[in-house]
Amino acid sequence: MTSLFTELKRRNVFRVAIAYVVLAWIVLQAGETLAPALHLPEWVNSLLVFFAILGLPFAIFFAWAFELTPEGLKKEQDVDRSQSITGTTGRNLDFTIIALLVVALGYFMWASQTSESPSTADEPAAVAAPALARFASLLDAPDTTGPSIAVLPFVNMSSDVEQEYFSDGLSEELLNLLAKIPALRVASRTSAFSFKGKDVTIGDIGRELNVGHVLEGSVRKSGTKIRITAQLIDVQYDTHLWSETWDRTLDDIFAIQDEIAQAVVDQLRIELLGATPQVAETSAEVYGLVLQARHHLRRRSLDSLGTAESLLREALELDPGYAPSWAELGLVYIWSASIDTIRGAREAATLGTDAAKKALELDPNNTLALSTLANIEIASNYDSEAAIRYLERALTISPGNSDALNTASGIALIVGDYETGMKLGRSMVLVDPLNTGAYLNYGYSAYFAGDLEDAIESFEKVIQLNPDAAGFHYYIANVLWSQGKYEEALERTQLENIDGFKYTALVMLHFELGHIEASDAALASLNELDVEWAYQRIVVYAVRGDKDKAFEWFDTAIEIRDRGLNLTVGDPMLDNLRDDPRFADVLKRMNRTAVR
Repeated sequence: MTSLFTELKRRNVFRVAIAYVVLAWIVLQAGETLAPALHLPEWVNSLLVFFAILGLPFAIFFAWAFELTPEGLKKEQDVDRSQSITGTTGRNLDFTIIALLVVALGYFMWASQTSESPSTADEPAAVAAPALARFASLLDAPDTTGPSIAVLPFVNMSSDVEQEYFSDGLSEELLNLLAKIPALRVASRTSAFSFKGKDVTIGDIGRELNVGHVLEGSVRKSGTKIRITAQLIDVQYDTHLWSETWDRTLDDIFAIQDEIAQAVVDQLRIELLGATPQVAETSAEVYGLVLQARHHLRRRSLDSLGTAESLLREALELDPGYAPSWAELGLVYIWSASIDTIRGAREAATLGTDAAKKALELDPNNTLALSTLANIEIASNYDSEAAIRYLERALTISPGNSDALNTASGIALIVGDYETGMKLGRSMVLVDPLNTGAYLNYGYSAYFAGDLEDAIESFEKVIQLNPDAAGFHYYIANVLWSQGKYEEALERTQLENIDGFKYTALVMLHFELGHIEASDAALASLNELDVEWAYQRIVVYAVRGDKDKAFEWFDTAIEIRDRGLNLTVGDPMLDNLRDDPRFADVLKRMNRTAVR
């Protein structure tokens, strides 16, 4: 054994192993630092670790079997011991090891100084705020002087009313295509489609959406034949700048969309840094299935989400390389999680992640997939930094993407940066005045910031825009509860059409009014609902002062990734729990920081 140890030492095997380990550590640290900055995929660092581990036995083997001589590398057995320079090589390796250790120590000191201190390292709001502020600055002063456009839903001229999905889908595809042009401000789908079927003038639409141009048209589809008309209108002068009609087959649908986008660029004299964006292509059959799926997806009911998933799965069987199919499928799973339908939130997040990442493998610039992943990271994985990285990519690709900007305002709300949340929401309302999501996030940010009247006004605006909106009467009742207006809140609760929300409000309000039996009855009704209403159970037990029950339900909510937990940081209904040491542990488990 002594002889072997001596020989290993003489051949510098130990020195080579040490030098290799230190060098590998430096390389891995550099990879961890550079990969996010270069937007490299996560597997790059895993690959580096794999090769680093794999290379160690090879380094040891070569140190044992070979020797570096003045004539070059030779097999150790071919070197005359009297001519061996392993001693000199060993001293050189010593210097190399010392130099590598100096580099490693320097990196360690730099990383320690640039990383956050323990007092702020666990504060996602502090981490997220700078990036969120950058998003807010994008909307500080909407450019009302530059070119702007609203894409209205194309009119379905087909004899079959069921073809509505096709005309709507084509319009949305055009909208998304134009939104990728940085120099063009595009009204969101929510705002543009709100005028569907209404008798309003182009001038009224332009003023309402604050845009200078409107793109409208019609679609007639019969079998594989289509006729598409499109016209670009100047809102101020109510004049047609351009119009065109195409009589083609479904196989030409992508070329037509590209031609329309190019016509808009030409007519509005938009200066592009690159080529005009183009749509992804697939077969006419797959395209039709995706548009049908999107139509059902927008309805956001149990049946419609199931139908959308089936249609997208059918499309993927025909063309597994079509990125939009994967992106839409990811959205199906996320929406199913948010309204607790098809499956639990944890499973939905996993399926949504897989689908969205598959879309990005096929098309790294798919903004829907990026926004979906941002949503999952913040709401299910509790990683605000990862969510912001995805949003930065989405907004770099499509600066006017309202889904990404709305997700940013949601992140601000979740991490407790209500000033930025309100700023993003307020600016979103300016550029997208009919987007209910903007009012939702703004309303909650205002509520948690203590601006209660502003919060109620924002929630009321959503009900005005969409009288069937689920949960908003409950949200208003919550604000009224915070104001001590319990009777008024009870009246508002009667208008809520979602049982889980209604029972939650009734438990709290009757308890505050001293109606204990009525509060108990509402609690019993709430507890008969699925476990997916875990966060609402946390709320009612917190208000009733039953802390142990509330924290028991926190465990369940975190386990199933209940999306109601997104409100934990600022929800005033949880104030009874904030002084309990267990609440700090809850926030830590969700990578959140207390701000109230």
